Amino acid sequence: MRFNPRARLDRSQVQVRRGGGGGGGFGGLGSRGGFPLPMGRAGGGIGGLLVILLVVFLSGGLDGLLGSGGSPGAAPRSASGAVSSDELTECETGEDANDNPDCGRLAVVNSIQSFWAETLPEQSGEQYVEADTVMFTGSVDTGCGGATSDVGPFYCPVRGDMQVYLDVTFFDDMLEGQLGATGGDFAEAYVLAHEYGHHIENLLGYMGRVRTQQGPESDAVRLELMADCLGGMWAKYATTAEDSAGEVLILDLDQQDISEAIDAAQAVGDDRIQQRGSGRVDSDRWTHGSAAAREYWFTVGYEKGTIRACDTWEADRLYPG
Repeated sequence: MRFNPRARLDRSQVQVRRGGGGGGGFGGLGSRGGFPLPMGRAGGGIGGLLVILLVVFLSGGLDGLLGSGGSPGAAPRSASGAVSSDELTECETGEDANDNPDCGRLAVVNSIQSFWAETLPEQSGEQYVEADTVMFTGSVDTGCGGATSDVGPFYCPVRGDMQVYLDVTFFDDMLEGQLGATGGDFAEAYVLAHEYGHHIENLLGYMGRVRTQQGPESDAVRLELMADCLGGMWAKYATTAEDSAGEVLILDLDQQDISEAIDAAQAVGDDRIQQRGSGRVDSDRWTHGSAAAREYWFTVGYEKGTIRACDTWEADRLYPG
């Protein structure tokens, strides 16, 4: 993956929180109405989405807590005064993105959001609402409760938050370390594209469909596989997404980049994680889908390039073969 040196980066789309945000631990349905937090280093796949089963059954649905749900008036991204982008002041151009990993992540976020700002209304009629990525270390306070770096990357769908959270140590410590992925710049891009896939699902109301949390064809798995597919959509068109001045952000991708994304998708399959952790695969406990399914749906998005093709609720089958 090579960024366009002439492209200008929008630092407002990424927030930096260093040293923890006071959350510490796994949220829950406390006084702030947050969700329990999932996944991460403790096992179960990359975070993707916050666990929402309790909210579904205790509140009778998610409509009042999530974002737009396919209706007008979605809450804008948070503008918390406690967040700083000072550490990204060196990130101005695509050349900086080629040289600096944090700037590269910013450029990927810019590309993903540029793509969806154009594609979402074209394919669904819904307007795109920007969502910050919050890079943090240690712990972070969110609209979904407190989270530590153990959670892994996740998206908080609660109205008033609607942001992607990322502890960048995840890539070295978890994705390449415990999970054994080969890593690479586009493996990281896949993770970010997957999380923004959840944001698109939130805007389109798919999160309100989730009722079952575990099992190979559960609603939770459908949501995760659809996010993989939406990530594949961005990868298909990544070299066309532009900055505000009309310069493309990413000049080129090659097969090695796509291979890195697929390798990362496979590494976070439920069966792979269970096999590495206990040596036993139990599909009844799956929350994200198998390695083969995650590769399959990323590829569907990359080849088909439409939200309709990514609709796992309408799919004849969730698993290849």
